[in-house]
Amino acid sequence: MPVAIYPGTFDPITNGHSDLIARASKLFDKVVVAIAANPGKSPRFTLAERVDLATQVLSHLGNIEIREFDSLLVNFARECDAGVILRGLRAVSDFEYEFQLAGMNRRLAPEVETMFLTPAEQFSYISSSLVREIAALGGDVSEFVHPAVATALKNRLQG
Repeated sequence: MPVAIYPGTFDPITNGHSDLIARASKLFDKVVVAIAANPGKSPRFTLAERVDLATQVLSHLGNIEIREFDSLLVNFARECDAGVILRGLRAVSDFEYEFQLAGMNRRLAPEVETMFLTPAEQFSYISSSLVREIAALGGDVSEFVHPAVATALKNRLQG
């Protein structure tokens, strides 16, 4: 398949995200990592910072394009010529919400499929919100994120 899109807020990008993106890069000619502006979530990092961190973390993957977006996901997928939306499922609890999103996206854009990927077992419990909480409470997040992300979190919390 030529192009897939992997959307998210990536605040911050975790090793779980990186794992899914690296595995997807083997399945598709191109993977667009779509970083949502999503100001409603009050992200810890600005959109530009999240794009920069994702670029640093994923620089070793040749068929990845990192783009920001602030529109309806299916419209952005069409703009990117993506035939597939990739979604990560960490646990059964994610499934109901993701299934609902997939159904809505199919209704809005029947030509765009949704594919679910599960993370490697060692990353299945990692979430951006847990990483942010651990970092905010002074914990070590180095095993959950790329070194550049760990440094950025530490600097953000100290500054």
